[in-house]
Amino acid sequence: MVNAERVVQEFMELVQVDSESGAERQLADLLKERLAAMGLEVIEDNAGDHVEVGRGTGNVIATLPGNGGKGPMLLSAHMDTVKPGKGVRPRRENGVITSAGDTVLGSDDKAGIVAILECLRVVKEKNIAHGGIQVVFTVAEEIGLVGAKNLDYNCIQAKIGFVLDSGGPPGEIIIQAPTQYSLTATIKGKAAHAGIAPEQGINAIVVASHAIAGMKVGRIDEETTSNIGVIAGGVATNIVPEQTTIKGEARSINPAKAKDQIDHMVDEINKAAEKFGATAVIKVEKEYDPINLAPEALPVRIAMQAAENIGVKPFLGQTGGGSDANIFNGQGIACANLGIGMSKVHTTEEFITEENLVANAQLMVEIIKVAQAIKE
Repeated sequence: MVNAERVVQEFMELVQVDSESGAERQLADLLKERLAAMGLEVIEDNAGDHVEVGRGTGNVIATLPGNGGKGPMLLSAHMDTVKPGKGVRPRRENGVITSAGDTVLGSDDKAGIVAILECLRVVKEKNIAHGGIQVVFTVAEEIGLVGAKNLDYNCIQAKIGFVLDSGGPPGEIIIQAPTQYSLTATIKGKAAHAGIAPEQGINAIVVASHAIAGMKVGRIDEETTSNIGVIAGGVATNIVPEQTTIKGEARSINPAKAKDQIDHMVDEINKAAEKFGATAVIKVEKEYDPINLAPEALPVRIAMQAAENIGVKPFLGQTGGGSDANIFNGQGIACANLGIGMSKVHTTEEFITEENLVANAQLMVEIIKVAQAIKE
């Protein structure tokens, strides 16, 4: 049913279209053209206005009207890639596709895009019954899920969906992922000459160091992690640093634990600032909601059955990372993130097998079919 060579060739083509975060225009226009040619209603929203780099390219939203059957379903993948992602030269050898070694490959997430495109073609060619398919190809996922966060949800009627963006093999179904808070703290001390009058200064780096030393960071428990990832301050060795910025995060499958952890980090910063007579300006933002799908949730049951039907062993998974699926779930769309078999992503050693590319497309077609037959 799936045209294996068509899948592989389209993947080889799409990875050669540059689409680093903030520069997805060429790929977005190509996808809009192909979706329209298949008879989908295609629009582009203004999410690109919220992207700090590049700007201009919005999410591609396409709808294939139902031909009977149950309610609409969302299928999604992201268009952007990490750097270095310009000038990708894919290599196909012994059933494995890699880059030339000087760029990423871009299977993250063009493997997901190709699976969705092939699924749509097969649905059209075989006149497979469905209740409507809504496709969202997002921008700027890799730099903060910006496209999904700024998607025009007035355009989305689907209440269940699938994101194709997990690194596990086909058959992996991510049903748990954390919520995340980010923290930026600017600590302001007092400058002074480090050699002549250091006692007149308040060393902002020392304040930050004491704050960090008091924090619980790393693996907090089986559900919770925390990190301080950036510290920047000072201008010269002979000046007591007046200002330092630290950036960190807290994540947990359990929203209450994530909130407790970020509050703990804020408390340690405030305590250190008070101890040394400094001030701290702290900004905390909730980046995304968690994914907590029950095994009996409808998209999970659909994906499980579809995988079994094509001879792929399904399994339920948990991840410590965020994806567009977090945002969709937070918007009330029950959405699982599916493994698509990409390996060593975000490196120049990234690769994917032809077998996985084809299996992804087969799975998506079967998901459409199972969704019409399964009991809700």
